[in-house]
Amino acid sequence: MNVVSEALHHAAIGVAVADDPSSIQAFLEPEYAAAIWKRKIPQINQTWLNSLDSDVLPSGRIVLRPEDVSGAINKLCDASGLPVGTNRDWLVADIVSLSQMFCDLMGVTHLRLRLSVVTTNACRKFHVDAITSRLLCTYRGTGTQYGMSMSGENPTRVFTVQTGAPVLLRGTLWPAQPSSGLLHRSPPIEGTGESRLVLVVDPIFDPKVAV
Repeated sequence: MNVVSEALHHAAIGVAVADDPSSIQAFLEPEYAAAIWKRKIPQINQTWLNSLDSDVLPSGRIVLRPEDVSGAINKLCDASGLPVGTNRDWLVADIVSLSQMFCDLMGVTHLRLRLSVVTTNACRKFHVDAITSRLLCTYRGTGTQYGMSMSGENPTRVFTVQTGAPVLLRGTLWPAQPSSGLLHRSPPIEGTGESRLVLVVDPIFDPKVAV
């Protein structure tokens, strides 16, 4: 299969591209299956992230309120040995901001947050997550890939979200019908030596049953 990688601004039909966070509300409109905030990480922060040994990148999974994200991320950073400083402060603040933005958009008071350090072909198959919605942001490495396929087969045209650009995706539990046909995957990187740092945020509608 010939796969064409497309730049962020050449987004697929049905994917909203927002130039600022306030425009990300387009995600709630029926005609969109996903939304991307077209932004770049400040170069000084991106250079720092790319220079880190993957062993010190923070990782973990937790259910919490948005106001508790800062403390939780700092604990993960302490546990991984991520150096204290202005760059780390920026990373924590950015995760807090994205988490709050997504919770406000989805109208929830709790979220499931995951930071993952990816070095393999995890989730390399195109799929739709069994959730309502999800925010993904790749802080380091190749961004999430997506494409349209109504047949369930691999898309023939694949788009790659820019590093640092948050993407909001609808899952199978989103009430809209019929299916949009939008599939996504983690980029296949096994054997390349690349390591990715990925933020995943899911809204929690009932904290009592969240795991």
